[in-house]
Amino acid sequence: MTGSDADADQLHRPGMLQSLLGLRRPVVMGILNVTPDSFSDGGRFFDAAVAIDHAGDLVAQGADILDIGAESTRPYGGAVPVPVEEEIRRLERVLPPAVRLGVPVSVDTMKAAVAEWALARGAAMINDVWGLQRDPELARVIAQAGVPVVIMHNREQPDPSLDIMAELSAFFERSLEIAATHGIPRHHIVLDPGIGFGKTPEQSLTAIARLRELQAFGVPLLVGGSRKRFIAKVSPAEPHQRVGGSIAAHLIAVANGAAIVRVHDVFETVQALRVAEAIRDAG
Repeated sequence: MTGSDADADQLHRPGMLQSLLGLRRPVVMGILNVTPDSFSDGGRFFDAAVAIDHAGDLVAQGADILDIGAESTRPYGGAVPVPVEEEIRRLERVLPPAVRLGVPVSVDTMKAAVAEWALARGAAMINDVWGLQRDPELARVIAQAGVPVVIMHNREQPDPSLDIMAELSAFFERSLEIAATHGIPRHHIVLDPGIGFGKTPEQSLTAIARLRELQAFGVPLLVGGSRKRFIAKVSPAEPHQRVGGSIAAHLIAVANGAAIVRVHDVFETVQALRVAEAIRDAG
């Protein structure tokens, strides 16, 4: 087995997710978008060398997981659909070097073919923004690989009239049924309320405020509020100016039961979480 194969095997080991969740602190997932059109940093890391350098920076700053996305799924419209071949082409430049950095790598994709390709090359987790409800083959691929999956809630359009917590519960029930049918074990599942996706800003705020209700599903919860539009609804700012709001959202999310936070600003988030923990311990 080569060194890179050994690394990939290590990151595929049974219990990877449980090991991370056993750290007795929130797990920090660092975002790496290798796309030209993501809402927050579109184009900044499209160059492979720049992306690989940034991945190393995120790990050095304290990221426990890297989440690499090669197709923008920005929730406010305008994202350009990417064919399977192009998504793989973008990933193949950065995934192998990212795997060698020594932390688990999640791939943010809704396509079974992309997931299968990535898992064969060392990805340790799949993050599906459509919660296994878009590509009918994705659950099968994940089950066969034996890796964890993030099941995120999504809708095509926001509906202000919805009881968002009831909507989240109904969506997750469907996704969990799909996962069970294909043999994905419950302990490999993380639920993500999909802050900003198919929701009004008010519904995103509610989802974070009432996050603890989702603990009834008995699986870890992930919150990705980083630089999202709901922050600007409270305090107007451009995406790169929403670091403070992102940290506030993630601290509240952790207090309300989030086990994982997905962030652009790893150093600042890790610092905030450590200080919050130190204050609690001092009490």
